[in-house]
Amino acid sequence: MKIRHAAKTDVGMKRTHNEDYFTTLPDEQLFIVADGMGGHASGEVASKMAADTIHEFYSRTKDEDATWPYKMDRQLSYVENRLVCGIKLANWRIFEASTRDPSKKGMGTTIVSCLVHEAKAYFAWVGDSRGYLVKPDGTNKQVTRDHSLLEDYKEAKPDMTEEEQRNFPHKNVITRALGMRDSVQVDVRKYEITPGDTFLLCCDGVSGMIDDVRMGQLVREAGDDLEKMATAIVDTANQNGGVDNITVICLRCEKN
Repeated sequence: MKIRHAAKTDVGMKRTHNEDYFTTLPDEQLFIVADGMGGHASGEVASKMAADTIHEFYSRTKDEDATWPYKMDRQLSYVENRLVCGIKLANWRIFEASTRDPSKKGMGTTIVSCLVHEAKAYFAWVGDSRGYLVKPDGTNKQVTRDHSLLEDYKEAKPDMTEEEQRNFPHKNVITRALGMRDSVQVDVRKYEITPGDTFLLCCDGVSGMIDDVRMGQLVREAGDDLEKMATAIVDTANQNGGVDNITVICLRCEKN
């Protein structure tokens, strides 16, 4: 499976600095978006630390005999375990740094990652940064579940109306992030790839500004031009208010 990608980040219209961070590891076919939080520049420290830690972990574990800092989950494959372990290690390092340095107290980051391996896309995430699958016809599906009070409430009350969701008082409050505690639960989801599929990784500065239907339209309108696609998504988020930092990675899956 051939993977092409394009990525773009922007400070947005309201913020003075960018706390988002993205990284790509083409050799591993691994792509990461992290959305930092904490203020006083700590958010950008946490998001970069998360991405750098996972990058380092993947470099160190190219040898399958390498020692991992966490036990493998028998319910997950080797590929899934490696991804989860890298994220857990990032959580520990951010938590440790925040407890050691008073200026970084309370810093953290959400994270969403996608790893492509043998015609499958593996998503692992913590927080409300999202992954989407967009089919060639523009049909858009969110493949991650936000770790937020709103999503927890929807799970408890499945008949919640769209109006109730819009008016929910704490919908932007997340329930999970890297650095909040010394350990973290990482969610994982696997998808079979069909050639022509487009996967998007983005922070809530994108998902909060562009609805799912419009996101699918932007992907379809850009066609095979992934740079155009990433730019259109960022520009649209800004046009719709740009209240937060904006980051997106666009992945196109094609036959070799």
